[in-house]
Amino acid sequence: MPSPTPQSATGGTTAKQVRYLFVTGGVVSSIGKGITSASLGRLLRNRGFKVAMLKLDPYINVDAGTMNPYQHGECFVTDDGAETDLDLGHYERFVDIELTREASVTTGSVYGAVIQKERRGDYLGGTVQVIPHVTNEIKERIVGLGKSTDADIVLAEVGGTVGDIEGLPFLEAIRQMKRDAGTGNVLYIHVTLIPAVGPWNEVKTKPTQHSVMRLREVGIAPDVLVCRTGRPINKEQKEKIALFCDVDADAVIEARDADTIYEIPLVFEEEGFSDLVVRRLGLPVTEPRTSTWREIVERIVHPTKDVEIAVVGKYIQNGDAYISIAESLGHAGILHDARVRLRWIDSEEIQSVADAKARIEGCSGLVVCPGFGARGIEGKIAAVQFARESGLPFLGICLGMQMAVIEFARNVCGLVDANTTETSPETPHPVIDLMLEQADVSDKGATMRLGLCPCTVTPGTLAHTVYGTTDITERHRHRYEFNNAYREQLANAGLRFSGVHPEKDLVEIIEVAGHPYFIACQFHPEFKSRPDRAHPLFAGLIDAALTYQAK
Repeated sequence: MPSPTPQSATGGTTAKQVRYLFVTGGVVSSIGKGITSASLGRLLRNRGFKVAMLKLDPYINVDAGTMNPYQHGECFVTDDGAETDLDLGHYERFVDIELTREASVTTGSVYGAVIQKERRGDYLGGTVQVIPHVTNEIKERIVGLGKSTDADIVLAEVGGTVGDIEGLPFLEAIRQMKRDAGTGNVLYIHVTLIPAVGPWNEVKTKPTQHSVMRLREVGIAPDVLVCRTGRPINKEQKEKIALFCDVDADAVIEARDADTIYEIPLVFEEEGFSDLVVRRLGLPVTEPRTSTWREIVERIVHPTKDVEIAVVGKYIQNGDAYISIAESLGHAGILHDARVRLRWIDSEEIQSVADAKARIEGCSGLVVCPGFGARGIEGKIAAVQFARESGLPFLGICLGMQMAVIEFARNVCGLVDANTTETSPETPHPVIDLMLEQADVSDKGATMRLGLCPCTVTPGTLAHTVYGTTDITERHRHRYEFNNAYREQLANAGLRFSGVHPEKDLVEIIEVAGHPYFIACQFHPEFKSRPDRAHPLFAGLIDAALTYQAK
C-alpha cells in the first residue's frame, strides 16, 4: 500500500500526515452525500489508501436508536453496538470496512461530552461556548478517528443541508480543520442538485450557485462540486458552474442517475474524481484497481436469471427503513447471477393466511422484517404461516424470527394465544419474553442487546449448511428473546434450534425440519453483507428461491 508518510532528513519517518476530506450537501436533503462519500472511499481504497469513514450528524439525538424509521430510515448497528445512521451501512458495504461508534458523531453526543467536561471542571471555570468548546470537541473526534484507525485519509460526511441551523457548529469545525491540519491536507467536496425544469427540460445551474454562496457565508470555499443530475452536463455548463462557483472546471464532477448505486464509483472514476483528490492532497499516484468492482456491476446490470422476493414489514412506506435488507438480497442476487425484484408488502394490510397468499403469490421467497410494537404483527404471523405450510423459502429477521416462533407455537403446538410479552403482557403462553438483563432497564436509548455476539451452529442443520461452520458472530439489536421454557415442547413438534449463544444459551437461529428453506434468526445478518460476499442466510434464500421457481 502506498504511504503518504513523510520522510525526515535523517532517513527516518515523522508522524503520519493524515488527509481530511469533508463532504457537504446543498439545495435539497437526501441528495446523495452518503453514496458520494462511500463511492469516493471505495475509489481511494482501490488505490491502496487506508480510509476511515465518519458521519457528522447535526441532529440533537445522541444516536439513531430512538428514531422512528419513517423519519430517519434504518438504524444501522456496528460491531461494537453503536446505533447509527444508515449511511454507515453504505460506508461498510462500499469500502468493505467494519466501523465502530467512533464513526458516528452527533450533536447530542458532542454536547453531552462538553457538558460532562464542564461538570468535572475541565474548562477551569471558563464560559463554555460553541466556539471553541463545541467545535473543539467535534475536531477531536475527527482527528481521533484518524489516529485510532491509523488512516491515511479521514473522509467525513456532514449530514443535513448547508443552511440548517443544527449544522453550523459542524461546518465551523470543519472550516477550522484547514488551519489545524494545513491547507494542502484538507479538501471540501460539496454535493448539489442540477435540476432540469420547464417544457424543454433546461438544465439549471442557479441552485448550485446559491448553495455554494451559502457555504461561503460560513467560511468554506468548496474545492470540488459533485453535481447530481438526471441529464448530462455539457462542457459549457461545467465551465459556467466553475466560473460562478470559483472552482476549476475539472473539479465539477457529474453524478448522473445510474441503474444501480454500485455503478457510481465507476462513474466517478471515469470523471477523474479520485485522480483529482489524490493530486490535490499530494498523495502518491497509483493505478486504480477496479476490476472486481466492474465485475460486480456487470453481474448487477446483466444477470442471466430473475427472481421475485416478497418482503413483509411495517415501515415499507420509507424505502430506507429496510435498506440493508434490500441491499443484502441484491448481494445474494449478484452471487447467483440473478436480478432480485422485491415486492414490498405492508404487514398491517395482511388480514389472514388467505390474504397473505394472495399478496405473496408469484414470489419465490419471503423475508419477514424486524420491527417494534404491536402494529402489523398478526400480518407477519399470517405471512409466516403461509410460507411454512406452502414450502415457500422463508427468512425471518429479529422480530421476524419471533413471529415465526409464535406462529409455530399456535398452529403446530396448539398453544392458543401464544404471543410475545412485548405486545401481549398477559399472554398465557409467552414464547417470546423480555430478556432477564432488560427487566430493570428504563431508558430506551442504547440499552438493548446491541452489537456482535457469538453463536454456535449445530452440525447437520440448515444453518450449518449455509454457514459452513459451527462458530459465527452476528450483530444484534433487540430486548426480547425466545423463552427457553418452551424449548422442549417446540423441539418435539419439529422446530429446530440450530444456533445458540454458547454461554448464555440464548436461541439465535431456528428452522423447521423438512421444509426446503425455513430459517429465522434473532440477529441482523443484513448488517454484515457485502456486494462481493453475500451473507450466507440471504445467499441461501436466493438459492432456494431459484430452485422453488424452477419447480
